[in-house]
Amino acid sequence: MAVDEIDYEALPDSATLGAQLLAGAFAGIMEHSVMFPIDAIKTRMQAGGLGSAYTGVLSAITKITTTEGSVALFKGLNSMVMGAGPAHAVYYATYEWVKDSLITDHDKFNILSTALAGSSATIAADALMNPFDTVKQRMQLGNSELSMFKLSKQMYQNEGLACFYYSYPTTVAMNVPFAALNFVIYETSTKLMNPTNDYDPIVHCLCGGISGATAAALTTPMDCIKTVLQVRGVSKDPRLQKVDTLSKAARAIYEIHGWKGFTRGLRPRVIANVPATAIAWTSYEMAKHFLIH
Repeated sequence: MAVDEIDYEALPDSATLGAQLLAGAFAGIMEHSVMFPIDAIKTRMQAGGLGSAYTGVLSAITKITTTEGSVALFKGLNSMVMGAGPAHAVYYATYEWVKDSLITDHDKFNILSTALAGSSATIAADALMNPFDTVKQRMQLGNSELSMFKLSKQMYQNEGLACFYYSYPTTVAMNVPFAALNFVIYETSTKLMNPTNDYDPIVHCLCGGISGATAAALTTPMDCIKTVLQVRGVSKDPRLQKVDTLSKAARAIYEIHGWKGFTRGLRPRVIANVPATAIAWTSYEMAKHFLIH
């Protein structure tokens, strides 16, 4: 009896929507939790004058832990977890559904269809994640002792519902190319390194790290703009307090820091995304592997 070949680059046809959501949620929480302290440093470096005291990743870790305690590096983690699980469940489920709809023969790799599937996934996921990410960014700055729920309430009362979505267009503008690059580089590299589509955690991890590093580096300018929009309400610079669109934020960053302002936080962003994306893809592939079996 012939054994059907299992395609580890997609969930099997028999996999339920619940299985797809579970695999995506698991991957998302693992991705963001492990490197959260580095993400916190990146946020501070990008947030205008709030991060100007940090000259590097190690100096930032030392300064924050000695002056605020190690717990400061994990502020906002609860907001991230609450948002990342559902958002990544939607992310991967959307990706699988769109890719399945566009690519009928999974033996033939289609870059355009894969990029479109990744872009569609991030638009859907970011709509859900953006409010949680905005609250997380505010908490990471360490200038508020409020809980996630109290801070959210304060933001709503002081700035209105719009404050949770000022950065959404920028987030989409950043994450669409990030997702397209992430999925295309990952799928391309796994096809080259794992042509038989066998479950191989080392290959999945390596390819995930490569795709994450490349996508993170190329989209850092948009990430700087996104951060400024999300922390506008607590910025100490009046020019940053008034920004509410992508163009205004970009102009303010250039006025304050010049072109270098668009690369602030590049190193911690890449450092965080290499293991984070590697963990996300490895976790996702592992979840698919156990779901198949």
